[in-house]
Amino acid sequence: MNKIFLSALFTGTILLMSCGQGGDPVTKKKAELQSLKDQQVALVTKIQKAEKELAEIDPSSVKKEKEKLVAIQPVMPMDFTHYIELQGKIDALNIAYVTPRNGTGGQVKDIYVKQGDFVKKGQLLLKLDDALLIQQLATAKQQLSFAQDLYNRRKNLWAQQIGSEVELVTSKNQVDQAQKQVDFVNKQIELTNVYADINGIADNVNIRLGEFFSGNNQIRLVNTNELKAVAQVPENYLGKVKVGSIVKVVIPELNNKSIDTKISVTGKTIDATNRSFYVEAKLPYEKDFYPNQVALIKIQDYTASNALTIPVNSLQNDENGKYVMVAVKDGERLIASKKSITIGMMYSDRVEVLKGVKQGDNVITEGYQGLYDQQPITTQIQ
Repeated sequence: MNKIFLSALFTGTILLMSCGQGGDPVTKKKAELQSLKDQQVALVTKIQKAEKELAEIDPSSVKKEKEKLVAIQPVMPMDFTHYIELQGKIDALNIAYVTPRNGTGGQVKDIYVKQGDFVKKGQLLLKLDDALLIQQLATAKQQLSFAQDLYNRRKNLWAQQIGSEVELVTSKNQVDQAQKQVDFVNKQIELTNVYADINGIADNVNIRLGEFFSGNNQIRLVNTNELKAVAQVPENYLGKVKVGSIVKVVIPELNNKSIDTKISVTGKTIDATNRSFYVEAKLPYEKDFYPNQVALIKIQDYTASNALTIPVNSLQNDENGKYVMVAVKDGERLIASKKSITIGMMYSDRVEVLKGVKQGDNVITEGYQGLYDQQPITTQIQ
């Protein structure tokens, strides 16, 4: 009875002392919780040790835990590449908007091209009205003929020492001026011919006979033999994307046809609206490529040889960070072992592991859900 009394007295004293102490209740509770966790870990360790010792003394007394079926994949070095994936398009390297060479345009007299035609550089596309210029040319030629006739007469008289040298020189100047006028009108007539500036397809012909041609996007020529892939790159990749960067251009509409190329041009300014910069990469000729065709632009920004990688789906997280479950031998059985890891870049279905696993480790890729450390596992269907 005295023992019971003394025990109760001691317990009460401890409680009174605890209640009498000040401090933050949250801090106290956290300390209490940590203490309990430490006791739990110690207790689990003692239980596992006792079970192991008992199993050695009397194997039949220990109930064998059922093994969980898993799939494993060995960690092997491989080349790992990361790409920046962007939505882009195919564009023509050379696009020409046809304009009148006289600078003012004119009424269309004849059209020698239609939409979809292939044209060569220097090919005649349009003829603008030149009726007024033809009349001016006829008048200029008459004046030239008159001036030439007058000059010849002055020249013959001068040969006979009749007249003055001033009259002869003046007559010659009139011939020269008349000739210049004829040449000028001929040039103006020539300028009513509208030619193609490049080889390409007449992608747009928005002009009809009798309409006024001013060159305001009325005829567009596209050189489909020289194409490029273009995209806008977010500005946070400024230090990684540059001229010469390797690019994969994928065309979804052509069964994901892929072309390897390199960045040929990078923009020197940042778009204030979407905070991106412009890039382009030249493409080889393909008859199935068209300007404005949708393209997936994959720009390589990181590569590592002999990198250790694991499937992304095998990566797990807890309060201590990232980890994977690895299959290891424990005597005659196979168990799961939890390994904390440090990862690098992630792309597609693979993630680079910088620390935590080594070559030859068997990462559990299926059946890892709910798996705990030291749990028995099997790769064979029971």
